[in-house]
Amino acid sequence: MSVRRAVPNLRTESPEENRDFYGLLGFEQVMDHGWIATLASPAVPAAQISLMGADLTAPVSPDLSVEVEDVDAVYAAVRAAGAEVVHPLTDEEWGVRRFFVRDPDGRVVNVLGHRA
Repeated sequence: MSVRRAVPNLRTESPEENRDFYGLLGFEQVMDHGWIATLASPAVPAAQISLMGADLTAPVSPDLSVEVEDVDAVYAAVRAAGAEVVHPLTDEEWGVRRFFVRDPDGRVVNVLGHRA
């Protein structure tokens, strides 16, 4: 199983102010769905953070997003290990396939892959 990137999801009630703040550190907005925006380093595009309010299609907002090469294989491994899946494997309209799992300390991890 291969990890493509890991992105912290920062919950915010002030996305514009946070976008401007992280812009001072060199981040630029690369995606905005209204409820979640991703900022990336122009020099190292995989260096990213996401700013989000409430997740619009899941029961909880994740603390971290991890993009993997094969989300179905990771989903099977997580279930076989008995980890708590808090949002089932779902094809989202914006082109990702994802699920949420809780880590041992209670953080919610959004595990995703981009659909071809």
